[in-house]
Amino acid sequence: MAKFLLWLILLVICWPIALLALIMYPLVWLLSLPFRLVGITLTGVFQLLKAIIMLPARILSGPRKT
Repeated sequence: MAKFLLWLILLVICWPIALLALIMYPLVWLLSLPFRLVGITLTGVFQLLKAIIMLPARILSGPRKT
């Protein structure tokens, strides 16, 4: 909602820039999509490495008491 209100203010102040932003937003979103996928993949890889490194400590600590 805040983005929409800011866009309306920009539309009143300078309508060509507001229209350009309206056209460019989907393009920027599409260009950033591969970077988001790489970020998700790297997060998964790092969590897997952390789980592998911490596995001996988890095994040696024994069962958890709840």
